[in-house]
Amino acid sequence: MTEPTSDLRISRDQHVAIVEICRPPHNFFDMALIRDLAIAFEAIDADPDLRSIVLCAQGSAFCAGANFGTRGDPTGADSPRRVNPLYDEALRLFACAKPVVAAVHGPAIGGGLGLALVADFRITCPEARFSANFNRLGFHPGFGLSVTLPRLVGVQQAALLFFTGRRIGGEQALAIGLADGLVAQDQVRAEAMRLAHEIAGSAPLAVTSTRASLRRGLVDEIRSAVARESLAQNREFLSEDFKEGVAAMTARREPVFHGR
Repeated sequence: MTEPTSDLRISRDQHVAIVEICRPPHNFFDMALIRDLAIAFEAIDADPDLRSIVLCAQGSAFCAGANFGTRGDPTGADSPRRVNPLYDEALRLFACAKPVVAAVHGPAIGGGLGLALVADFRITCPEARFSANFNRLGFHPGFGLSVTLPRLVGVQQAALLFFTGRRIGGEQALAIGLADGLVAQDQVRAEAMRLAHEIAGSAPLAVTSTRASLRRGLVDEIRSAVARESLAQNREFLSEDFKEGVAAMTARREPVFHGR
């Protein structure tokens, strides 16, 4: 299979496609990476010999989110009047038809958690960390998480994770339904592959139609959600609290917010 960029490695094992993010150690994303993931997923969708996808990553993290330490806006949100274009690319991932298993061997933080929730299933380990840390940075959650997180763990648990920004490990992720399997860290990818092969052993037409029924309306819900998320984020990116949240994260200290 053709690799969209050097930041992705794409291979296959029988009927399973493996899409590996190659930005170690933290695998921070930007709009280009999400676009390339969408291109890869759409190419896999178009290949009738491929029946499931394993999404995995090199380095110590699955995806630590957007790199707010870089100059400029890593999310691509360049106008308060439009949906963040990064989320337009993310919608392409959610629209793909084949089942996805994410191998979450390390932190999935912020938008990295959003990326992990593109998948149908998540295999993880005790060492992994999951966090929807947006409010701790001073802005509204994005990447469709206002839909996907409560859909998985319920509104109450989602609110707790959003409002506190707390990090939870693999065991708690499994307990609340955020993860679907827990194994030793060095076995995460192998277990994700095992599950993907098990899915690929079922009738592919039946799997895709069943998945479409289970996810009916999801893309439309996420499309509406990212419009709301973008409006809130575009306001909050201009706030003093956002500047303080990013500064505190960079300095590894507790933020001091003033609600302005």
